[in-house]
Amino acid sequence: MSILRPKLRALEIIVIQDERHGRALMLRDTEGIAPSEVIVPAASSAVLARFDGRRSLDEIARDASRATGERVDANQVARLADELERAWMLDSPRFHARRRGVVRSFDAAPIRTAAHAGGAYHGDRARLADFIERQCLAVARPQGGAARGATAKGAAPRMVGLCAPHMDLWRAAVGYGHAYAALEHALATPELQAIDTFVLLGTSHAAMRRPFAVCEKTFETPLGPLDPEREMIAELADASRFDVRAEQYLHKNEHSVEFQAVFVRHLLGDRAAAIVPILCGLSDCQVRRRDPAQDDDAESFLTALGEALARRRGRVLVIAGADLAHVGPRFGDPSPLDARQRRALRERDHASIERATSIDPPGFFADVAQDLGTRRVCGLGPIYTLLRALPPSSRGELLHYDQCIDPEEGSIVSHTSLGFYV
Repeated sequence: MSILRPKLRALEIIVIQDERHGRALMLRDTEGIAPSEVIVPAASSAVLARFDGRRSLDEIARDASRATGERVDANQVARLADELERAWMLDSPRFHARRRGVVRSFDAAPIRTAAHAGGAYHGDRARLADFIERQCLAVARPQGGAARGATAKGAAPRMVGLCAPHMDLWRAAVGYGHAYAALEHALATPELQAIDTFVLLGTSHAAMRRPFAVCEKTFETPLGPLDPEREMIAELADASRFDVRAEQYLHKNEHSVEFQAVFVRHLLGDRAAAIVPILCGLSDCQVRRRDPAQDDDAESFLTALGEALARRRGRVLVIAGADLAHVGPRFGDPSPLDARQRRALRERDHASIERATSIDPPGFFADVAQDLGTRRVCGLGPIYTLLRALPPSSRGELLHYDQCIDPEEGSIVSHTSLGFYV
């Protein structure tokens, strides 16, 4: 297998400690075309950075040698390129042929299977339900007194939106608990008895070419299925300037919506409801740090979503699965944050949260965009979309905030739970 001008695909690259390589890079395909991760020595980064499809193997070796001050042999480069090509990590004709087949299979299937059951959460129905009850909801349910969202006079306003984590359930159990205990309480009130649709907004951890991707499939969970709300999806498709279903394949392995579907299904029990699963990439607005309101395609969808929700007022609730910062060695930073830096991160996160609970979509976008490259907030798209979808009279409330710290190398993923009410 000979790749003359290798081009690396858009992959998730994480710094890890590996028994074989020591400090290493894990290359992970968030699209789900490659069946497994690839781990290479961290020293390979100078070579990988030059897998751009324009340079020959000799040019890559020469440029990497010049950049690192150490000799890189062209045969080493060729071996790495061959390894990545076999693993479906390169942008090549072989990869594209495989991708077409995988996408066709997904598009033809009526059901989006629970991709992360048995990994990020229990695959067994009884064990999953018990975990959600005991480890998530039980730690956050009100122990007497007023529930979250209550006004000073004691009246409970109507919940219209929710922001929850999208980390694996093991690490963010308490955060999920605060979000979904609030929703559990809200669903028991007369004001939310008519709710029959949940719009689930998520981050796409794979690169998107369009601002949004809607999935019109039944979402399987160990607790039972959730069917799509086809009428609302059709309205979004008709009113948007782009094909909202064109990238529905990106839902196949994406966890940010799947985790919300699991909690919604648990809370609903036998109660009937449908979902509208949406991945929010916001096109190139995040890269350019430009408010999506200035992008015609993104704005056409956001307007259509707001109008569809207005037609169903009182029957629909919007949920964003969204984490905040990703910092530390795992994400490319030179060292873990010390106590002072963790406090500073908390303050930065809370500044963004305040923009969100104030229902300030452009302010939230601008605040997060200013340090997106270093704080790496991966929930920008779904939270911005949630804020745009809320009724004008909404107000937000902070339910929970936490920083999940990796016990081995100190990297942090922060997340928040927010409730939105009218």
